[in-house]
Parts: sequence; C-alpha cells; structure tokens
Amino acid sequence: MINNTPVSVAEKIMGTNFLGPKQANMLLVHMSKEQILEVEAPEVNYDEETLRNNASDCILVYGTDALDILDIRNFFGVDPEASEPCFYNQDWYMSEEFIRRRMDNKWYLIKKNVLENTRAVMPLDIIATGVKFPSAILCVYSFFAYFVAYGEMLWYHDFVWCEDVDHNGDRIYVAKYHDVDGINKNGFSIHRHLALKSCYASVNIY
Repeated sequence: MINNTPVSVAEKIMGTNFLGPKQANMLLVHMSKEQILEVEAPEVNYDEETLRNNASDCILVYGTDALDILDIRNFFGVDPEASEPCFYNQDWYMSEEFIRRRMDNKWYLIKKNVLENTRAVMPLDIIATGVKFPSAILCVYSFFAYFVAYGEMLWYHDFVWCEDVDHNGDRIYVAKYHDVDGINKNGFSIHRHLALKSCYASVNIY
C-alpha cells in the first residue's frame, strides 16, 4: 500500500520542482480565471521516499481540471513579438479532441528533462521499454504554470512525446520552445508525427 504525503510536506521535499494548487492559482489569476479551492486538493498520491528519490529531476504537478489546451492558447496567444511565452503559430489541431481534454484532479510526477536514451527513438520503441508518455495537456499546463511560478521554460530545445493521438491516430508531440537554428519563431509547439498510410506514395519521372 502506498502512503500518501501531505501537500505541505511534498512541497518542502520538491522545492521549486513543485506545481501545487497554489501555483495553479498563480496561473489562473494571471489568466483572469476563477481560482480553485486549494484546501480541496487531495494529499499527494506518492510516498515521501518516492518524492525524495525524484526531487532533483522530476516536477510534482497537481492536475487541476480548470484548464484545457485551448484555454491556455487563447490567453497566451501565438505571437512572440506581442508577448512571451506563447504558442507556436499553427492551427491544424484546433478541431482535435485532445485540445479540449482536461487533467484529472490528482498528482503527477513528470520528468523535468527528456530521457537521454530516448533521443531519436521511435515512440513505440520507447513505450516498449516501459516509459509512460504524459498527456499533451499535462505538458502544456506544466510549461506555462512553471513559467508563471518560477520564470523558467521547460523543454526549451526538446520535443516531448505525448500519449495523445489525433483523429488519424498520429502521435502528438509538444514543446521545443526555441529553434536553435533561428529559422522558426519562438513558441510552444504542438505537432503530430505522421504515420505511413496508403495515401503516401510516389510517382516516377522519366
């Protein structure tokens, strides 16, 4: 049986790697949204040992259901010249179901940095090793809430695979706020990894 940890104890253990109900309200106030009741947040569903073992390289996130990706996008916008942080300017996903998905009201431990041994590895091969992908809303929320709370951007140069897929079954990946080559504008990216289907084919030239 896993022993829960009081929120106050978890916050002390995690330090700045903590996005609890207080940090959720910081984001909600920033967005002029109704605040959640912090006292209604459940105890953390990880024991103290697990938290201590992961305090340096994970973020403990309270998954409030107060926001979805569309809410966050509508507030932060898509123009880095107007304000940052923002989203990368693309609209392909605006009718996809995953952008209206909300988190369950529970706690999540998510890696602060990508796993080095998963770079340039296909997502199904990563899943086969036992890695569990986060939802896109968890990543989006964590990115913007962490910036509002601590002034730091997560996954600044890296894409993160998500558990979500689009209506075609293509895998969603997010983040990589800054393009190191300086070609693309700044912005939190939401992309899909196109799987090979029968509509992909070739013609010949003579």
